[in-house]
Amino acid sequence: MILSGLNPILQADVTKRIANMDRITPEVLREVERVLERKLSTVMGQDFTVAGGIDAVVAIVNSTDRATERNIMEYLEENDPELAEEIKKRLFVFEDSMRLDDRSLQRVLREVDMKELSLALKGATEDLKTKYLKNMSKRAAEMLQEDMDFMGPVRVKDVEEAQQKVVNVIRTLEDKGEIVISRGQGDEMFV
Repeated sequence: MILSGLNPILQADVTKRIANMDRITPEVLREVERVLERKLSTVMGQDFTVAGGIDAVVAIVNSTDRATERNIMEYLEENDPELAEEIKKRLFVFEDSMRLDDRSLQRVLREVDMKELSLALKGATEDLKTKYLKNMSKRAAEMLQEDMDFMGPVRVKDVEEAQQKVVNVIRTLEDKGEIVISRGQGDEMFV
C-alpha cells in the first residue's frame, strides 16, 4: 500500500534500493526505525529484523496493483536491466499461467470463481483463453465463453483486479504444494 502511494519515480527508486540492500547493521536499522516511527507512528508495529533483497522486492511487487508493478518494472528495465530481469524471473503474473501444466490449471479452475475468471480472461490473449477453455468441460467452457461475450466492454482496472485474484489463487495453491509453477530456470525437472 505504501509503495502504491508513492509517485512513480519514487516507487521504482525505493524498489531498486530494497533489492540492492542485503544486510544492515542493527544501529542503522534502529535509527531508520526511530525515524519511521516518528513519521508513521500509526503504521508502525512490525518486526524489521529481515531487510531488503530481491525476494523482499518480489514479495512487495507481487502484492502491488498491476499499474504500480508495470511502472516499477519499466523504470528498472531502463535504469537497471539486470535487476529488472532478476525480479521478472521471480514474479508471477496472470499471463504466466500459460506455463502451468494442464493438471495444475485444472486444479486452479476448481478454486477460481468463474465470474472472476471470465472478467480476467476478457483482457487475455487468445492463446491464454484457449488454454483455460480447453482445460474445462465442454459445457463449462461454453458458459464461460458466453459470459465473456455478453459482458460487453469492461474497465481495464476491473480486468486487472480479476487477474490478480486468479494469480492469488495460483500462488496459494503453489504455497500449499498442490501445483508447481515452472519458473523456466531448469531446476524443476520431472520424469
